[in-house]
Amino acid sequence: MENQIHIVTTKKLSEQQKQTLLNANFSVVENDFITIQNKEFKIENINEYLIFTSKNAVESVLNNPKIKDIKAKKCFCVGSKTKGILELNGFQIEAHSDYAAELASVICNNYVKKSFTFFSGNLRRDILPDAMTLANINWEEVQVYETLLTPHKIAFEPNGVLFFSPSGAESYMQENRIEDEICFCIGNTTAEALKYATPNIIIANQPTVESVIMKCIEYYKN
Repeated sequence: MENQIHIVTTKKLSEQQKQTLLNANFSVVENDFITIQNKEFKIENINEYLIFTSKNAVESVLNNPKIKDIKAKKCFCVGSKTKGILELNGFQIEAHSDYAAELASVICNNYVKKSFTFFSGNLRRDILPDAMTLANINWEEVQVYETLLTPHKIAFEPNGVLFFSPSGAESYMQENRIEDEICFCIGNTTAEALKYATPNIIIANQPTVESVIMKCIEYYKN
């Protein structure tokens, strides 16, 4: 259609998520701009509590031979999707938040004498580790997955682009220049990755894929 809004999403959506955009009369092009690869890892000693900041870390840990020992520990986690997959697989949640900075505050204010095993990826942010180190908390990091940039060239000028991670934003900009399109971001750290490329950034109300989609629809309908 002549006035149709053209959207690029930097990760492949579920059928329901994509249909929400199509029902709003948007044209949607979707590609995975990052690829996740699980890593084999060994863990000798598991600390009192576990930390997960992404569902990718959970999915990798579930394949570890020591999973029964790991699941015996309570978890701290970031994000509703991470919390959901942990609970689905029988983990007990001690505390969770939507952002790493919020979780860091909980840990540093209430659990400073406890010990933690942090299951991470190769591109994890420094906010939580730096906070725990500054508070002299006993913690160990185990890298359990890698995030690989997977750029794709977009052959048209979109009206809007949906971004779900800083690495996805970095990957997109390797092959595409951002001009006048609106960048819809899942959170502040993703928006931070785009701040030197464009002022046209809108952050979702909640750090979920669905919230990014709704923010995009609201913007163009208004």
